[in-house]
Amino acid sequence: MVKKILIVGPSWVGDMVMAQSLFMTLERAGECALDVLAPAWSLPILARMPEVRRGVAMPVGHGRLDLGTRWTLGRELRRERYDQAIVLPGSFKSALVPFFAAIPQRTAFRGELRYGLINDMRTLDRTALPMTVQRFAALGQPRGADARPFPVPQLAADSANQIALRDRLGLDGERPAVAFMPGAEYGPAKQWPPAHYAALARDLAARGFQIWILGSAKDGEAARAIALDNPAVLDLTGRTSLGDAVDLLASSHAAVTNDSGLMHVAAALKVPLVAIFGSSSPEHTPPLSNRVAIESLRLECAPCFERTCPFKHTRCLTDITPEQVLAALHGLDAAR
Repeated sequence: MVKKILIVGPSWVGDMVMAQSLFMTLERAGECALDVLAPAWSLPILARMPEVRRGVAMPVGHGRLDLGTRWTLGRELRRERYDQAIVLPGSFKSALVPFFAAIPQRTAFRGELRYGLINDMRTLDRTALPMTVQRFAALGQPRGADARPFPVPQLAADSANQIALRDRLGLDGERPAVAFMPGAEYGPAKQWPPAHYAALARDLAARGFQIWILGSAKDGEAARAIALDNPAVLDLTGRTSLGDAVDLLASSHAAVTNDSGLMHVAAALKVPLVAIFGSSSPEHTPPLSNRVAIESLRLECAPCFERTCPFKHTRCLTDITPEQVLAALHGLDAAR
């Protein structure tokens, strides 16, 4: 008998990628049909996860309660007759739709005042499960089970869209591309300086590479600074959807990125990747791949997890040189 499960997904790109470890854990445990309730922006990511039957767009914006809309959606989902819901966010409101949908088993870690909404409440042992991906995967295991090795996310690119993107964006299919992801939604304490990216781009261009800058329109200022006076750099910020970014990364020879959602996407595509960490920690949310070089100075003040540097110098990022990152690409055999 197929077990029908509704997953209430997270609200960040990186977390959604890491949630695939849970989906893979559930699929390996037995035959199941997995639907994921998630923000509409994440549906292209879910479409590239073969374990997911369908993504259900959450019609309520992040941080809003909108009780009526959640109740209506829950009533609609009752028709699916799910056997279990697994709620990944820790908020009260994230547990409402499975409750309104009358799903008999509602699994989650103890969170924000949701006794009754969650009836399969788990206690999170942060020492045993220090990584976000471990916590997600653990919710797919029986209560009381020991922590087990988790399957690593592995996204599947859309080959037809890759061809369409080459035509639409006028990409050079002959020169290998290195993708740069200079943005970080969290704040500047996670962003390697654009001037460093620009210096690295000049070195890579001299070695015959083209550079694709990926990100949202918010990353445009950094992208323009990187691309200035370098014809080998193509600024694609704001010109692609999230699904397009996945497929472009899958086409890339290598990638260089801040600690961001697209970092996790690149790792899940097994692209050789240099990940630059400043205010955050690679111990908590590392890129999950064996083709990764992590650049982190591990200063005494890091990780501070602040959006902006409390000391106004951001040395944890500025002191990582373009030469170090180029050497890391060489170490991955990705800069030749």
